[in-house]
Amino acid sequence: MVRNDIRNIAIIAHVDHGKTTLVDEMLKQGGVYRENQQVAERVMDSNDIERERGITILAKNTAVHYENTKINIVDTPGHADFGGEVERVLKMVDGVLLLVDSFEGPMPQTRFVLRKALNLKLPVIVVINKIDRPDARCDEVVDEVLDLFIELGADETALDRPIVYASARHGTATLESGESGTDLRPLFETILAHIPAPVGEMDGPAQVLISTVDYNDYVGRIGIGRINRGTLTTGTNVVKTNFDTGAVSQPLRLTSLYTFDGLRRLPAESASMGDIVAMSGLEDIGIGDTVCDPAAVEALPFVSITEPTVVMTFSVNNSPFAGREGQYVTSRHLRARLMKELQTDVSLRVNETESPDAFEVRGRGELHLSILIENMRRQGYEFQVSKPQVIYKDIDGRKCEPVERMVADVPQAYAGAVIEKIGRRRGTLESMHGLDRVRLEFLIPSRGLFGYRSEFMTDTRGEGIMSSVFEKYEPVKGDIPHRNVGALVCFETGEATSYGLFGTQERGTLFITPQTMVYKGMICGQNARPDDLVVNVCKQKHVTNMRNASASEDSLKLVSVHPMTLEECLEFIDDDELLEVTPQSLRMRKRELSHQDRARAAARAKAE
Repeated sequence: MVRNDIRNIAIIAHVDHGKTTLVDEMLKQGGVYRENQQVAERVMDSNDIERERGITILAKNTAVHYENTKINIVDTPGHADFGGEVERVLKMVDGVLLLVDSFEGPMPQTRFVLRKALNLKLPVIVVINKIDRPDARCDEVVDEVLDLFIELGADETALDRPIVYASARHGTATLESGESGTDLRPLFETILAHIPAPVGEMDGPAQVLISTVDYNDYVGRIGIGRINRGTLTTGTNVVKTNFDTGAVSQPLRLTSLYTFDGLRRLPAESASMGDIVAMSGLEDIGIGDTVCDPAAVEALPFVSITEPTVVMTFSVNNSPFAGREGQYVTSRHLRARLMKELQTDVSLRVNETESPDAFEVRGRGELHLSILIENMRRQGYEFQVSKPQVIYKDIDGRKCEPVERMVADVPQAYAGAVIEKIGRRRGTLESMHGLDRVRLEFLIPSRGLFGYRSEFMTDTRGEGIMSSVFEKYEPVKGDIPHRNVGALVCFETGEATSYGLFGTQERGTLFITPQTMVYKGMICGQNARPDDLVVNVCKQKHVTNMRNASASEDSLKLVSVHPMTLEECLEFIDDDELLEVTPQSLRMRKRELSHQDRARAAARAKAE
């Protein structure tokens, strides 16, 4: 049976190409809001970190109505580090809208998400967004998108799909290049005409593949997925099974069922094939599980998720300031929180280590793990993390490392500096085109990108744009220098003074301000030279009963201090250093706090 009253679509694109803004306008023109209702921008980015950073991290469901048809929409992240969110929600939909910026054209994540959609044989509608940009080049971008389709092996049906030109910010769309449009009606019409309606057995035994898991303090875990077959009714018994493990649960009672409408979840007595629903009452429901009728237990295969490429060690904080600021500080708390994250993040892996106080956490990139760290510190956790490392693989007897496809869009004057720096980091230039602004495409080892973003922004005077996505594993390229500067290490525990910092600032860049509490072995700045330097920032000025000349009594002036963000700290720390994370502070420190013990270890290593 075909359900012509429903369409299920996902919006996929590279970061900052306008997915969430387009969803905003679709909600407005789909009748979700009152005419005079005040609505925040990017209403789907409900997470605090999403709103602060202006990025989408979690895939979210919504729905609009157009001409008696309900269009279920899934808004997805654009960052490559959250590609697992995109991969799993594609099992919920029957087609995708591929957004491409009218100036930037296809970017690394565009290639990644398009490849996933084509592998699942999903129909693709190409939307050229931001056509109101003064530097828009719509016709060239269309050619680049079609070239990408051909490169990824798309068939003639995929190449024959319509192209919509839109301005998500203004809420307009048109089917003709060069026109501006008046509303999103052409986009809605294209969705109804070219995205297939759900097809399946309406009267068969119920079957739902869970693609997302939410959590509520009152009802527990909430499974979200599309009904592939049959009808689900509140209060009936169901079982959950898994295609990979083959495990089948005892019958469970479906306590509540919800459908999506605008920004709300509406309670429903029943839902049928093609509906995207949220359900509760199923204990320990997980992503990839199949909920089905006890009389017809049949598990559905889940999409294969790309493996993690970066690993970090999360451990209990053992610094001199441990336990002062955090609410959850023990290994039991840390382990429980990481295991809870596994239930909703399919791209994450957590492994036990030989130490009961440390856990190996694997993710898709630095940003993926830094968002986890930021969420945990906001929830009251206190812990410490190591420098990010890439995950090596043994392929055909050779040690291989992850390689990423990096695209940099920079002014012509700075292209040489970028090419030189990437060359030092074992990257190879794949293509280069453009006049005033140059598009550079590299293949570079993932470890070559660690710590590079800040250098890139400095080299391009803040005008460059860079992004990358995992491409493949290749044999290890060789040594890559991590950082060419040392650290300023605190000599003793105490309170940093203006006098002590004034004497230290000539040595390099300071990370802390006066009256900051520090401890022996803590990093307080960046040395201008390659080696580490122990400094005393707690030094007090001696008080005498002699009147000094007025010139010597001038207040001490400190140069600007550079407070480090979480991402900058992760980029800066080296193998022998750790980052202490608390709800109030970020402190970089040496693994071995004693200066004498570090010196002895360095002497032994040099002798060996």
